[in-house]
Amino acid sequence: MRDLAMRALDTARQRGADYADVRIVRSVAESVVVRNKNVEALTADESLGFGVRVIAGGYWGFAASHRMTLDAADAVAAEAVRVAKASAAVRGPRADIGPPQAASGTYRTPVRQDPFAVPLDDKIALLLRVNAQMQSVPNIVSAEGNVYCQREDKVFANSEGAYIEQELYETGCGIEATAVDEGEVQNRSYPNSVGRHQGTEGWEFVERYDLAANAGRVAEEARALLSAKPLEPGVTTVILDGSQVALQIHESCGHPIELDRVLGTEAAFAGMSFLTTDKLGTFLYGSPAVNITADATIPGGLGTFGFDDEGVPAQATPIVREGLFLGYLTSRETAASLGQRSNGAMRASGWDRIPLIRMTNVSLEPGDWTLADMIADTDDGIYMETNRSWSIDDKRLNFQFGTEVAREIKHGKLGALVKNATYTGITPRFWGSCDAVADRDHWLVWGTPNCGKGQPEQVAHTGHGAAPARFRNVQVGLMK
Repeated sequence: MRDLAMRALDTARQRGADYADVRIVRSVAESVVVRNKNVEALTADESLGFGVRVIAGGYWGFAASHRMTLDAADAVAAEAVRVAKASAAVRGPRADIGPPQAASGTYRTPVRQDPFAVPLDDKIALLLRVNAQMQSVPNIVSAEGNVYCQREDKVFANSEGAYIEQELYETGCGIEATAVDEGEVQNRSYPNSVGRHQGTEGWEFVERYDLAANAGRVAEEARALLSAKPLEPGVTTVILDGSQVALQIHESCGHPIELDRVLGTEAAFAGMSFLTTDKLGTFLYGSPAVNITADATIPGGLGTFGFDDEGVPAQATPIVREGLFLGYLTSRETAASLGQRSNGAMRASGWDRIPLIRMTNVSLEPGDWTLADMIADTDDGIYMETNRSWSIDDKRLNFQFGTEVAREIKHGKLGALVKNATYTGITPRFWGSCDAVADRDHWLVWGTPNCGKGQPEQVAHTGHGAAPARFRNVQVGLMK
């Protein structure tokens, strides 16, 4: 791989590139899905290839191939330079990637148990057992479980002297029960909704979440929701569980701080951001209880790695401190436009895609409350758990989210079960209403393995550390 990378860089320079980098990626993934006691899907994917990105005459070019030969390295590098020179005819803004980035090193995800070494029969047996437990509960018409694992072996080299090797693992799991009665349909998921929860760990991740021990509870909660009371619309206090806070962070914090989106380069597909550059360092994003950090070094996070896909070392960046907006997620090029250095947020979904600014682990720092004390301190409100739906405008400002389950809070105690709970808000006003965040004992890095961006679309895996948090004066339910 080193020979191929060096050959591509040499050819790019010979053809006129002022800068070049090459990424070689080998990826393998395995997925098992069991639905209603039947093996619904078994997939095993493998991919190997490389991409070359260059700047020639001030403009970008990119090309890629699955052919891992020195001849292919020559051809792909030459094509990338040709594309860059053709781009120069358009006469758009010239590329400036700032000071050289010549990091070298290796990184490997800490893994206690290789998920690919766990026998497939054992994975299927676990999911069949979990399915049977969920389907033993009355009114459960669909029970589903899945486990997933992937490994990426990555090489990065650039013309500035960088050479990096990484081995990145991910493992995930999830279950979902669907209950039906007289036209009413309710779902309950664990550990998270939208398929599964996922992290940069080995099979120990699945064992820790103990699907079998939670299957019965999940199915019973889905059944109980059928007869739960509907949410009464109004303005009230809302406490979100950690997984829903993570979703809130992803949609209304993580996406708005992507500097490429702010600068308009994602407007056609992913939208823009209300966090324009004039707000940097001056804008009150939230209350003094709100402290947000983008950190690619957190153990287990889906946004955790050693180096991004521009060879920038993983790092932690303050985004919001005591409510004040302080930072973006940046690339080398976008950071240079602000007179800064990249904070290492560039990632591509594969060897045949260019890197984009993607969330690392964008997290709400823990506060000093326990969840029990937060509930006891709330006279009247709603406690909401596990995302069910999300909708937010293309500037990440106005939103409406729904959760699978909710409970009334009356006089400091959890009360009646509530179904079909939703809440709406405007991002800075909502975060400005946050007056309590649970402590480190309640804090968890949640995985989001389905974040879409780019044309052609790339699906990224991001992480969000979160604990339960309380928000005052929130509109819940449909406004009358």
